Amino acid sequence: MATKSSKLLPLIVSAIAAVLLLGAVALLSIGRPAPAPDSQADAVGGAFTLTNGDGKTVTATDLHGKYLLVYFGYTFCPDVCPTTLADIAQALDKLGATADRVQPLFITVDPARDTPAVMRHYVTAFSPRIEGLTGTPAQIADVAKKYHVYYAVHPASAGSSDYTVDHSSVLYVMGPNGGFAGIIRADQNPDGIAHDLGAIMSR
Repeated sequence: MATKSSKLLPLIVSAIAAVLLLGAVALLSIGRPAPAPDSQADAVGGAFTLTNGDGKTVTATDLHGKYLLVYFGYTFCPDVCPTTLADIAQALDKLGATADRVQPLFITVDPARDTPAVMRHYVTAFSPRIEGLTGTPAQIADVAKKYHVYYAVHPASAGSSDYTVDHSSVLYVMGPNGGFAGIIRADQNPDGIAHDLGAIMSR
């Protein structure tokens, strides 16, 4: 007749094996890289319909096939926007032939003043590579929401028709398939932007 301890022995062995298996799985998980940014494709970006400097309609799908370097701002911006666009232009020069795989986009958050013609004139002063996009207030609000961009109009002074627009300052990188590829700090110098963009594209 089997003793009570002999009946429990298989159960004890099974329990020990299960604990060892769980421990092995945990050890294998340690040090694994975090999911690639593309896994967040639904979190940033998406479909949009805007207008370029030539007055032509541009959709997100039209731009598939290249990496997009997306920046939101406005042409009346006193300092941050022109500085960032100048840095982008220099960063693209530093990338050499690799820059041919990138389409930089400057999307306005001030559609009332930034007409297609204004956008075209503004961006070409920095680089012919950069494409300026504008749209209706509703279109701009939609694309800003999809990129989680903050912007708000603030009158310069009481009774004045002039105003400024507060906005977030981030460089978004979208992959050739339209999926989110990464974020680059906009306050870096051209070397930093070129380095980070090159690293994202080499993944």
